Amino acid sequence: MTDGSYERGRARFLEVHDEKALAAVEGLGDLGRTIVAFVYGDVYERPALSIRDRELSAVVALVALGRSSQIPQHLRAALKAGVTSDELKEAILQTATVAGFPVAMNAMSTLKNVLAESERV
Repeated sequence: MTDGSYERGRARFLEVHDEKALAAVEGLGDLGRTIVAFVYGDVYERPALSIRDRELSAVVALVALGRSSQIPQHLRAALKAGVTSDELKEAILQTATVAGFPVAMNAMSTLKNVLAESERV
């Protein structure tokens, strides 16, 4: 990772997420460095999609796959990137039509918690 992808990725990661999330990912050692360099240093740098679009896509994929541990962080990132709470609700509803209601119910509950958390801050 000497091509600068890690440094670019770290800067982009902090645009999308926060320091706490970065510390958690970097705490994964080589896996975390690879995530930062590839996902945020290479993929998130591609110009065809905005960060907003990428985060909305990430939320939909995580909901469909039932990856409940990662959904809150990407919901926060999507909101930070300008996706509205109504758009997230619709994306979750749309995902239910393909991925099923149980994963959508879980994601909707998680969204409610994330929104309540953001109101307390």
